[in-house]
Amino acid sequence: MTVIQDVESSSERGSSIDLNDEKVPLLGHKRASFGSSVFNLSCTIVGAGIMSLPAAMKVLGVVPGVILIIVGGFLTQASIEFLLRFSDASCSFSYCSVMEDAFGRVGKFLVQLCVVVNNIGMSIIYLIIIEDVLSGSTTSSGIHHPGVLEDGFGQQWWTERAFVLLILTLFVFMPLIWCKRIDSLRYTSAVAVALAVFFIVVVVAISAFKLVKGTIQEPAWFPRIKDLESFWNLFTAVPVLVCAYLCHFNVHPIQNELKDPCEMQAVVRTSLSLSGTVYLLTGLFGFLLFGDSTASDVLSNFDTDLGVPYSSFMNNIVRVSYAGHIILVFPIIFYSLRLNFDGLMFCQTRPLASDNWRFTVVTLILMSVILYGAIFIPSIWQAFEFTGATAGSLLLFIFPASIVLKDRHGIATTRDNILAVSLIVVAVFADGIAIYSNASSLITKRS
Repeated sequence: MTVIQDVESSSERGSSIDLNDEKVPLLGHKRASFGSSVFNLSCTIVGAGIMSLPAAMKVLGVVPGVILIIVGGFLTQASIEFLLRFSDASCSFSYCSVMEDAFGRVGKFLVQLCVVVNNIGMSIIYLIIIEDVLSGSTTSSGIHHPGVLEDGFGQQWWTERAFVLLILTLFVFMPLIWCKRIDSLRYTSAVAVALAVFFIVVVVAISAFKLVKGTIQEPAWFPRIKDLESFWNLFTAVPVLVCAYLCHFNVHPIQNELKDPCEMQAVVRTSLSLSGTVYLLTGLFGFLLFGDSTASDVLSNFDTDLGVPYSSFMNNIVRVSYAGHIILVFPIIFYSLRLNFDGLMFCQTRPLASDNWRFTVVTLILMSVILYGAIFIPSIWQAFEFTGATAGSLLLFIFPASIVLKDRHGIATTRDNILAVSLIVVAVFADGIAIYSNASSLITKRS
């Protein structure tokens, strides 16, 4: 009997199995459909990263930006294909299990640690975006962008960032993060994807209206390189794209609940096609709409006169709809964060889903850390650069490529090895420069 058959028969009995020290909860629930799996994976991909794509396009220029978004999608598909193929060969049911098969417990630990670091960073980014939308934000140059609450009610004590985040955490996020199966989030994921598409439609419509009126300036098609520093600065956009496409930590949980696990490759291709289209339209038309004034979080730009009828109403519609999208994306990122954090702290205990006390404690600890970080980190660009250039790059490129090069089961082809080496070289080079550029920028500002 195959491992998949073992999983399915165990699911019918309403029990759980233990594979490679990874507890796979199979509680007799209905298996996930292809559509719900696409929504959940697309929701994982199209998260906060979309808001910094116009800023990345401003750094790179339109042509390199479009090329990088497309290439990033293909490289992401290749790295996920590596994970799925080597998971089948090793009978692994999670990212950390396939890394453990290749590199032992050290590999498993590194994946869990990187998922925790990356997803905490991403969760903090989500809360920062929401507080920027509701309470406003101030750029490094001192420009203040008022939020929706400030626009409507002025500056009040109850519109301050910390208070708004606390209320949202208690009454919005906490009720959404208690699901113990990822397929339980299929409806919120579907609505989140719909809200992202709605955001794109509005931005494209505004840009088209202004193009017809002739009020949009020609964008920068290529980067403006004035000196060596501006050249190195180009690489700071790469971590943003890394964060935008990263979804690897939810690939196995989604596949484990899929009715036909063999459909996972099709789920990945469909989700990446949908997400890549959203990214291209957002990056291109967001940069086209705001040009050189594009903020690191493009939502911050939607507080001025857009030059279209009902500009104030359109601003609020865009900001509130995307804040709603982020709220609904948050639980699916938190799902893998909680699972991997629990794996780090309680690796020898029973499954998290079957221990309500531990489930509650882990959830409260993680939400407290995320809330604290969101209150004290001022900019999503800084958070993107850190998570993308460190844990995000490892999870997206370096770990999958390392599994291929290790090739414990002798299934890697010459093409696989060449692509794996290329992924590692590109990731190390680009992220090394990004970290250097960011550190130099911070030192310059402080001096």
